[in-house]
Amino acid sequence: MEEHQKLIVVPWDFTEVADHALAHAVKISRMVGNEICLLHIVDKAINPKEAGEKKIMLKHVAEENGKKYNMHISAEIAKGSIFTAIADFVNQKDVEEQDKKEVSLVLMGTHGMKGMQKLTGSWALKVIVKSSVPFIVVQDPPADQERYHNIVFPVDFRRENKEKTKMAIYMGKYFDSKVHMIVTTSTDASLIKKTKINLNFAIKYLIQNNIEYQIHEVPKGNFAQQTIDFALKINADLILIVTTKNITFADYMVGASEQYIIANSSKIPVCCVNPKASFSKSSQFMGGWGD
Repeated sequence: MEEHQKLIVVPWDFTEVADHALAHAVKISRMVGNEICLLHIVDKAINPKEAGEKKIMLKHVAEENGKKYNMHISAEIAKGSIFTAIADFVNQKDVEEQDKKEVSLVLMGTHGMKGMQKLTGSWALKVIVKSSVPFIVVQDPPADQERYHNIVFPVDFRRENKEKTKMAIYMGKYFDSKVHMIVTTSTDASLIKKTKINLNFAIKYLIQNNIEYQIHEVPKGNFAQQTIDFALKINADLILIVTTKNITFADYMVGASEQYIIANSSKIPVCCVNPKASFSKSSQFMGGWGD
């Protein structure tokens, strides 16, 4: 269990996929000892009576699920757009000091990428990229309440790849997971060099933290699809990715690679870590997640 009590947040919209996300949150909570909070977003213009009714409904859901899973589950209402309010809440913006409890992870349900989302981009990604906290996005409930056995960790040439290492250590330590690093072949010497640097960085800190790992090489091609195919092949419990830094509207329109992975048709849970410059300091990985 972590030294300081932290919080796992589950964005709640009263849908089946929110139930699935909560089931995953419970699985993780039982391993790491974090509390769970259901977070419902309402419009800023909502009238006080309706907001109060929403709060009562949410508290009832939290209490019922608390009984179901035999654990305390809290409930919070936040005002604003889902594209900003969730990130504001987990980033601890506009939260009174005495009410602050550090958020360690967000478990969010999604229907994948359907209909108009293919044109405008996955709303899930728009929510995720504003957060300083890792998101795990799920489409189905967990197969069981056991550990995450196999985690797929795609490695490419981007510097931001190093930021996933901390999350890999976190999952490896608490869930005794095996990390499967996949790399693709390339004819570009510069890209090969950068990829090897990222791979060696990850290997160093996985070894240092006694995390089991394996390296797999895949042929050159659509790396996002290869990642999904490989994850399906080994029956992976989780795919660990880093989001595109400074993502643009064009990325939403054409579909950034992580958007494709998040909405994968195999419905494999995906953990998304956002680029933060401070993460690139290797000293932060020396002791794993809790340092």
